[in-house]
Amino acid sequence: MLATVVYVDVLPEYVDAFAEITKYNHENSRKEPGNIRFDVLHANNDPTKFILYEVYADKEAAAAHKETEHYNKWRETVAPMMANPRQSCPTTPLCFD
Repeated sequence: MLATVVYVDVLPEYVDAFAEITKYNHENSRKEPGNIRFDVLHANNDPTKFILYEVYADKEAAAAHKETEHYNKWRETVAPMMANPRQSCPTTPLCFD
C-alpha cells in the first residue's frame, strides 16, 4: 500500500472553487481500481487549508492516478488557486511506503 498526504494552501478568493473541483477529483479517484481511500480534509480554524489523504494499492496504482483525466483536470484547474505550491510525500514528514 502507498499513502500520500498532500497539503494545500488556497488563496481565500478560491476556497469554494477549490472545494468544488477537489470534490470532482475525489469522487472520480474513488472509482479507480487501485484506490483504497481518498479523503479531503478542510481545516476548521483556517478555511484556506486543505489536506488530501490518498491511499493506493501500490506504486503502480498511484502512478496510474496521475494519468487520469480527472486528476489532470484538477491539477490544471487548481494551479492558479494555490497560495503556495502543494506539498506531499516525500517532502513532508508524513510519508508511508
